[in-house]
Amino acid sequence: MLQRAFDIMFSITALIALSPILLLVMFMLRITGEGEVFFLQTRIGKGGAHFNLFKFATMLKNSPSIGTKTITIHNDPRVLPLGKILRKSKINELPQLVNVLKGDMSIIGPRPQTQRCFDAYNKADQTEIKKVRPGLSGLGSIIFRNETEMMRENQDVSKLYDDVIMPYKGNLEKWYVQNKSIFSYFFLIFMTIYVLIFGSPRLIFYVFPSLPKIPKTLRFHILGSVHE
Repeated sequence: MLQRAFDIMFSITALIALSPILLLVMFMLRITGEGEVFFLQTRIGKGGAHFNLFKFATMLKNSPSIGTKTITIHNDPRVLPLGKILRKSKINELPQLVNVLKGDMSIIGPRPQTQRCFDAYNKADQTEIKKVRPGLSGLGSIIFRNETEMMRENQDVSKLYDDVIMPYKGNLEKWYVQNKSIFSYFFLIFMTIYVLIFGSPRLIFYVFPSLPKIPKTLRFHILGSVHE
């Protein structure tokens, strides 16, 4: 109940404070690209329920049906010019504050996935992840802040995503659910801002030393160094 109270307070405050930016982005999207302002996509929520996740439109309308479908890669040709700026700054995620206010999501939690991506988690992780509301940000979102970069030079994007990235991300999200607290809630809000400014999520591994071990193939992309 306490976390839900913080979610409501944060989402209302953020929507009011960021309203000039949100309105400007809405206007710019309306007059550029394909003229679409919002992109709604079905995601998996608490208890396995489906909900419509709000984002600013950054890609071609039919992008989920072409190319790598729900997997976004580095320099994805489906991303519109303004969309590149919105995605890099994470401004495209801000409409999800409405999802938080509605109760579909929390400020912090496991990243809400499409059915295809959720199915890439192992069954044990899926069971744990469905116990809580998904988050606007969270452990998996912060550590995989540059997910598209991780797939940049890989020839088999789907295999890397399904066999390496998603199993580890699922382990992280399960760890969060099993260890969630008011401290982790506020620390991960801080880390969300921190990685936007400084880039590296390394601090998380010092604060939470019991986190699942990073797969060797991802260590450089996550930590910036393999000598850890």
